[in-house]
Amino acid sequence: MSSKLFDLTGKTAIVTGGNGGIGYGMASEIGKSGANVVITGRNSDKTKAAVNELKKSVDNVIGIDSDVSDESSIKDMIKTSYDTFGSIDVLINNAGIGIRELPENYNTDDWNKVININLTGAFLCSREVYPIMKSQGSGKIINIGSMTSIFGLDWAVAYASSKGGIVQLTKTLAVSWAKDNIQSNCILPGWIHTDLTQGIKDQFQDRYQQILSRIPSNRWGEPDDLAGTAVYLSSSASDYVNGVSIAVDGGYTSF
Repeated sequence: MSSKLFDLTGKTAIVTGGNGGIGYGMASEIGKSGANVVITGRNSDKTKAAVNELKKSVDNVIGIDSDVSDESSIKDMIKTSYDTFGSIDVLINNAGIGIRELPENYNTDDWNKVININLTGAFLCSREVYPIMKSQGSGKIINIGSMTSIFGLDWAVAYASSKGGIVQLTKTLAVSWAKDNIQSNCILPGWIHTDLTQGIKDQFQDRYQQILSRIPSNRWGEPDDLAGTAVYLSSSASDYVNGVSIAVDGGYTSF
């Protein structure tokens, strides 16, 4: 196996929502593999802190304030990234939110907010980088789905719907842009310790333990657990992998 198979030197990767959680974990490892890294987020202070931390181990990293539910913000983010590094080789659509409520109590504003950020945002970012990747002759799009891309969750109707849509978006982009040597794939994280799931551990210990009991690896995941898969899908090692969804969940969805 070539030692350069996973080498990302000279590549530029954008990680939306890369200022924390699994996004930060993926951005860190991709940067350590040689890539220029752009992390984006809506929280300016959080993004600045993440950039400062990443600079300890990553040579070239910038942070951009960006809202993936705002089309003009996405355009500005893509332009700044390209103007800074001269290419965009990897896009990781990781930005996402979850608003917990049972379907019968879910209001339209919350539904639209989740769908706009989690699904429409991924589409808009992908559409915006397409001309750049096409002109370069290659590109990698990595969408972050969820276990709820596979099965339902009673208190996550909008989140689950958006993440189910992410799988189909991934397949559609793969079919549409394979001719341009752009691969589109999806990572399905399992139960990972992040800000998004902290409330379960803090407030619903019974549910937390119930989830743990179903994970064959006998632990919740950490953000770094997704890093290797992200590097693989960003690198030339995955050039013939297109339109797939890879579960990184400690075996949870194997039941």
